[in-house]
Amino acid sequence: MDRNFDELAERFERRVYGGLKGDVRLCVLWRDLLPIVQRLEEQGQPLNILDIGGGLAQISIALAERGHRILYNDVSGAMLEKARLAVSEAGVSQQFIWQQCGYLELLDFDEKYDLVLCHALLEWLEQPQQVFSFVARKLESYGFLSLCFYNPAAKIYRNLIRGNFDWLENQDNYRSNTGSLTPNNPCELAQVRAWIHDQDFNIFSESGIRVFHDYVVEQRGGHGSPEAVLAMELAYSDKEPFKWLGRYLHILSSAAV
Repeated sequence: MDRNFDELAERFERRVYGGLKGDVRLCVLWRDLLPIVQRLEEQGQPLNILDIGGGLAQISIALAERGHRILYNDVSGAMLEKARLAVSEAGVSQQFIWQQCGYLELLDFDEKYDLVLCHALLEWLEQPQQVFSFVARKLESYGFLSLCFYNPAAKIYRNLIRGNFDWLENQDNYRSNTGSLTPNNPCELAQVRAWIHDQDFNIFSESGIRVFHDYVVEQRGGHGSPEAVLAMELAYSDKEPFKWLGRYLHILSSAAV
């Protein structure tokens, strides 16, 4: 069953976006997205953007501030209300349409989009592969998908560093508790790439999000400076092999060449 974040909304806002880890996520996402947005803006018209599982809507707000139109979608009423408040405070409410429903229900509408945002949603879905056929139907032929998802390889690596070998040997029996922000159904990178290619989409770029921040056990040197950590995360997030260590991965893909 798909996960509804009604009970996790407060924890999500505090634990993810109440500190540096949220700043890193947003900065990497925006760094990757901005060239694509600028390319699409060359059409000279406001973009139609769909944000599925929109959460707190930070990236959508940044896009709305550039004059673009956003259809925000989330199954969680608690998340939607937090997003609506943030949008109002940013002064861009007129740029938003709101839909509280499972994202597949949006297939009932004929609208297509220049950009689809799907950030930290796959790992909470019972059938994550459906996202890709959905996007293929909702995306303009020249449009882009921005896909951010939890990286299970990073979870294994983090437990190796911390010596949690019992967990690694018994991880098939491991389930996060219902109040945890660690997903129980993460998708492997190879599988996600295969789903993308099944729709005849091309991969434009791949980045890692938090390629070292979450692994630090003892802070020393530059770790004491949030600005330095952010700069280093940005510097290594799109470089081999470091990007594959990201707690989340960000893929930009498109049917366009």
